[in-house]
Amino acid sequence: MTPGKAYLTSDEIRPLAERSNLMGALMVLHCWGTIAVVVLLFAVWPNVATFLLAITVIGSRQLGLAILMHEAAHNALFRDRKLNDFVGEWICGRPILAELAAYRHYHLSHHRFTQTEKDPDLVLSAKFPTTRKSLQRKFLRDLTGQTGYKQLMSQILMSFRLAGDDDARHAATQDAAQAFKARDLWKSLPVFFGIILLMGLVGEWWYGLAFWFMPYMTWFQLVLRVRNIAEHGATERSDDPLQNVRTTRAGLLERVFVAPYWVNYHLEHHLVMHVPCWQLPKMHQILLQKGLESRMKLASGYARALDEAGWNTA
Repeated sequence: MTPGKAYLTSDEIRPLAERSNLMGALMVLHCWGTIAVVVLLFAVWPNVATFLLAITVIGSRQLGLAILMHEAAHNALFRDRKLNDFVGEWICGRPILAELAAYRHYHLSHHRFTQTEKDPDLVLSAKFPTTRKSLQRKFLRDLTGQTGYKQLMSQILMSFRLAGDDDARHAATQDAAQAFKARDLWKSLPVFFGIILLMGLVGEWWYGLAFWFMPYMTWFQLVLRVRNIAEHGATERSDDPLQNVRTTRAGLLERVFVAPYWVNYHLEHHLVMHVPCWQLPKMHQILLQKGLESRMKLASGYARALDEAGWNTA
């Protein structure tokens, strides 16, 4: 049963769940267009500020591609199924070394068993709340590329290990550390490095390394971690769909640098997982109008979500 049916009627859910090819296309174009704009901004005004802006915005848009692939995993990116899967796989997933089919299999298990012993994501959330020093160490590893290097090497080794072994490939779909990573890395690497090459051909030779590889290894890893913490870190280990997941209210800067494409409305997403992300703010308002705010796990911003995860703990 869809958890949201305990709080929303079918007449309320039905219009919210309507897919739109137009909205799907606009989000994908917005994501890639934003990447192009910040690179162009640096090319026109090359300085430290525009360089750092490009790194952080592109890293957040790489997370945006992961979010849009997540939409495709729920068949919510496009109304047309073939278009949904093609764009989710090759335009959103493969450029960040991700794989739609593997992620879909893993992620649906997470929805089915949220915050229970069978939840494949439990290993990510069970460590919270933690301490400020622990969070600082994690964030430092992310920003210095240590996390990205570890993940990339692990993914390469996994790809070799799984080659030709269908049983091992199936088991790997439950590995939270590689939740949306491509199992057939040989399909994703040409796309990943093709973007690096294209940026180098269009701009200076080093643009691809600076504006695709570096954001992927640093800022993308940080915001991916922050997103994971905000969604389920320090929430209830229960089957209460209003308390085992958190919605974080995000301001403009947070949406630009940390939480693109309404990913912050995670509680609403878990209530009805096939509702497109651009409809989640509307669902949020309906829930508030029903007087459910006091029962919902909400954070006033990502700083507050991190506080709940242990930032204020010595």
